Amino acid sequence: MEESGIKRSRWKPVGIGCLGVAAALIVAGLVAVIVKPWAPEMEVADPGPAGERIEDDGLVGNWYPGGPRSSAVLVLGGSEGGLGPRADAMGRSLHGAGHSVLVLSYFGAVDHQPQHLELVELELFDQAVAWLRARPEVDPQQVGVIGTSKGSEAALLLASSDPDIAAVAALVPSSVVWPGINQREPWEMIFGLDSSWSRGGESVPFLPYGEARGPDVFELYRTGLETVADHPEAVIPVEQITGPVLLVCGEQDTLWPSCPMAQQIEERITTNGGTAELLAYADAGHLGVGPPLDPGADAEALTELGGTAAGNASARADGWPQVLDFFRHALA
Repeated sequence: MEESGIKRSRWKPVGIGCLGVAAALIVAGLVAVIVKPWAPEMEVADPGPAGERIEDDGLVGNWYPGGPRSSAVLVLGGSEGGLGPRADAMGRSLHGAGHSVLVLSYFGAVDHQPQHLELVELELFDQAVAWLRARPEVDPQQVGVIGTSKGSEAALLLASSDPDIAAVAALVPSSVVWPGINQREPWEMIFGLDSSWSRGGESVPFLPYGEARGPDVFELYRTGLETVADHPEAVIPVEQITGPVLLVCGEQDTLWPSCPMAQQIEERITTNGGTAELLAYADAGHLGVGPPLDPGADAEALTELGGTAAGNASARADGWPQVLDFFRHALA
């Protein structure tokens, strides 16, 4: 998982105007919304009573085994590294619905992993699926994957390359591969990071950020998407996915345009004869996905990345049961 041997393809900001001003705006937006200037320690959720922490041949995750020959779901969180509390909550809920579940960390949880989200090897996710299929508790023909935010990129790339993935859920997803994110050294974004992912020692082609319009990270993604026709190699080939796909997004997402990207994914799949369903919530943002809030939980905290408190809570209450129902049918 080290960077040695990986061919890097640094991008140069173009069409932004003055490089120094644009770079400062990019950094300001990313720091304000994603990376935080104090570079917090990576939050690694402990497994629940039904689970255990596994560290097996490079894999790090929370493992929740199901009953004999159960279906299995690989859970990939977002830019927190995949093993944060929200991802683990999804894993516990999926386990409670009868699946074996592996909530996988893909960077930052332990020293031997990449310490930021750049050039993460997609082979890690292949390995995680192979690990699940080899478990005695798991029916190897019934393995699905769910990814949230940056984890959706990995989930869709994984399913696009593995025809035996039985079902995919992509929450607040991306239709393209984007540059990486470095929470520990945000100044690197001044010069541009390489792709989030690599495969076979090669940087996976990615879509550069667009124009910086103030400290607004959403605009970097929105204007970047306007140039996608010039970077077709950055589009995730979701038409290659053989199983059904469920997409969930919030129309008031202020981190990135998850609903327009979800619509692009749905159109690409259905145009090519595949099966995709889109759940779009008008008053929800980037955090309006996942299990319903516990009684007394602070719904206002979910508005940090768009949507109203009521809209995010309602989207979770409506959307997550449909995610569980999707996997119940797809992995029957």
